[in-house]
Amino acid sequence: MPPATRHPLRALRSRDFRIYFAGQLVSMAGTWMQQIAMGWLVYRLTDSALVLGLLGFASQVPVLLFSALGGVWSDRMDRRRLMMATQALALLQALILAVLTWQGWITPTLLLFMAFLMGCINALDMPVRQSLVVHLVEDRTQLANAIALNSMLMNATRFVGPALAGFIIALAGEAVCFAINAASYLAVLVALLALRARPPSGDASKSALHALRAGLRYTFGHADIRLFLMLVAAVSFLVTPYVVMMPLYARAIFDGDARTLGLLVSSAGAGSLMASLFLASRASVEGLARRVSMAATLGGVALTLFALNSQHALAYPILMVLGFSVVIIAAGSNILLQSWVRDDMRGRVMSVFSMSFLGIAPLGSLAVGSLAHGIGIRPTLFLCGALTIVVGLVHSWRLKRKTAAEQT
Repeated sequence: MPPATRHPLRALRSRDFRIYFAGQLVSMAGTWMQQIAMGWLVYRLTDSALVLGLLGFASQVPVLLFSALGGVWSDRMDRRRLMMATQALALLQALILAVLTWQGWITPTLLLFMAFLMGCINALDMPVRQSLVVHLVEDRTQLANAIALNSMLMNATRFVGPALAGFIIALAGEAVCFAINAASYLAVLVALLALRARPPSGDASKSALHALRAGLRYTFGHADIRLFLMLVAAVSFLVTPYVVMMPLYARAIFDGDARTLGLLVSSAGAGSLMASLFLASRASVEGLARRVSMAATLGGVALTLFALNSQHALAYPILMVLGFSVVIIAAGSNILLQSWVRDDMRGRVMSVFSMSFLGIAPLGSLAVGSLAHGIGIRPTLFLCGALTIVVGLVHSWRLKRKTAAEQT
């Protein structure tokens, strides 16, 4: 394989993708800072694992409810203009949150409402964002690399943003994090304005309901897509809620502060970044399905060990493995789906992917928060880890059966 085809940053040779990447780099760092600040603020105000779970639920359940609508819009309208609208709304949300917190008017109820509002914006934004990237690379053979770099961007900022947020919260308070996030959206808006590419709008001759039904039939009628969406949904329900519980873990288990929280989340972010680099360095999707399946089992083992561990120093490498596993599953499945899907169905399929990954997560956050409130956080995470191991083994078995059936 020629070295140029394996270069982990090869998609950045495309001008539009490079500009988009730079804008997102700034914005995603701000997004992670806001997420950490909201979690810390609501736990500081309530000291409740249940309310932490409710925060995760409120911020992500709109993806489950409305992401399919975002997918239909993405396949029927100007994706660039749609994304500019969602980014402008996100800027306004962050600015209002900063003012409410700065003035001391914020309450747990208001925080939950603002989290729900951001979730509604994300539900429309995610399918648009996923399908827009395809049109920003000049060479379609670099599509998988562009998707992996998109994941690397999110996880690089996840490594830096939470740690920075922890120190800013400790020194200046949560409102500063919200204000920084509001300003960061300007970078995305400038980048979107600078794009030369004008991704084509889809066919709007049929009704939105007809388009939605067609997208769902295509998605769940495709055996490979269906198999990996089920894995992503299971991991989203069982594993990803651990992030929502990190403020509780930082204070109750490790007797730390906001800086401890930032370092814990950043450790998972470091593992996620390594996974993104691994995916970006791959030349093709060959063998990726098997690695995604194996990552589910590895993630379950890591979550189980994290629940059993009480040593501060050991938590960081365990979270690195956990972050690595989740990104291999999520970003790897994203790459596989994008390689299988028809272009006219891309927005709708990616909306179902968003629902499976981020839409199912709030149900997990609510379940984990409620269970942790009753039996404690460590037994809850241990149970989630054990169930994830089972999910990974079952998925590997089904994948082997399917592969064997196709070869005969």
